[in-house]
Amino acid sequence: MAQGSGLTRGDRNRNDRIAALRAVVRRDRAVLAIDLGEDKQAAALVDHEGRVLARRIVKAKAYQLGELLAWAAGKAAAAGFAGLTVACEPTGHRWKALMGLADAAGCGFVCVQSLAVARAREGDDYTRDKTDHRDAYLIGKLVIRLDCYLPERADEIWARLRHLGARRFALVADVISCMQQVSDLLACAWPAALGVAARPLEATTWLAAMGAVTDRCNGNPARLRTMGYDKFVAAVRRELPRWGAKNIYHKIVKGLWEALADPGGVIAQRRGALERVHLLMGDWRSLLARLADTEGRMTAVLDELGLTELVTSIDGLSAVGAAVILAETGELSRFSSARSVVKHAGLNPSEHTSATLAGKTRISHRGRPGLRTAAWRAVWGGMRHNRVLHARHAHLTGRPDGNRLSDGQARAACAATLLRWLYAVVTKG
Repeated sequence: MAQGSGLTRGDRNRNDRIAALRAVVRRDRAVLAIDLGEDKQAAALVDHEGRVLARRIVKAKAYQLGELLAWAAGKAAAAGFAGLTVACEPTGHRWKALMGLADAAGCGFVCVQSLAVARAREGDDYTRDKTDHRDAYLIGKLVIRLDCYLPERADEIWARLRHLGARRFALVADVISCMQQVSDLLACAWPAALGVAARPLEATTWLAAMGAVTDRCNGNPARLRTMGYDKFVAAVRRELPRWGAKNIYHKIVKGLWEALADPGGVIAQRRGALERVHLLMGDWRSLLARLADTEGRMTAVLDELGLTELVTSIDGLSAVGAAVILAETGELSRFSSARSVVKHAGLNPSEHTSATLAGKTRISHRGRPGLRTAAWRAVWGGMRHNRVLHARHAHLTGRPDGNRLSDGQARAACAATLLRWLYAVVTKG
């Protein structure tokens, strides 16, 4: 005789999620679906049979929709409903303003994924036609089918961490852009400068030396040979503090000194390219200073949350790395399990099986890209200092059973492991 209900953990989690949604998307409430725009909002009031009760176009900002909610409440009451559930796509920051208005009016509030709306647009009549009126109806249709979710309601501290994380993400992208531009310009105009170190753009001595060269050469590096090697080394030493370094690596300085006389590269491009490199180096230093300030603010928020000691108990995970991940996840207690966090990052295995057929398993890539990137970057540093992660990577890439993973696949699995650990230490203390 079968024991228990036979429900899987996924079934139970899904049932709990449906119950939480049904508490907001109640059958005695009409659904006000709004297709949010910058200055024009399309709204459709829908009942639970999918019938449109009323429509309205409002030319106003999202934070000015209080009157629209009052209008919809009146229409819903006239149709016999006790209240409203407001729904929209999570467009920019507009949905947060709408959520605040819905909370103030005593309405429920849910969001619908933009991907779900796009899929529903094709499934509705097998075309890709898109209008504001149609999208508003599709949002309402998805909500009454409970194809929606309850958005995060971050408090002041977590919201601040979210915004700082977004700023850091943009600054890191700008730093990487500077690195790539410097590399491309030097590869064209002065390739010998890139050959003096294995990873020149990551070596502070090389950066300081390049800063000294581009600040003085006026497009002709060979002219610095007249100052003599000792004076060149002194100039590099003076440049080191601007890159946050103290010690000089003489092999790199010597290599760049020899490269000053190298005629390789497109000489006609050299003056303009080196001038541009000089300007980029200034931008780079400024970005690094702003990045350090932002990371300091993020670790201060982590201290305010009382999480610094917990997250740094994971070997190889710094306070900054943990703050970046938590800025993307938000408060971890809102997730039902560690697996939910991994799925939120899109790092969960995506299976393709049917009967006796089994397709190739890959990670889903269906989660939050910023969280996936943060976890991926944290693994690179974590594996050098965490014996467990290092051993897991070695096991996954060296399995003798023919099911060996590539380096990238193993690192993705380690990133998922890191997220599970973080969830455990934060939620369990």
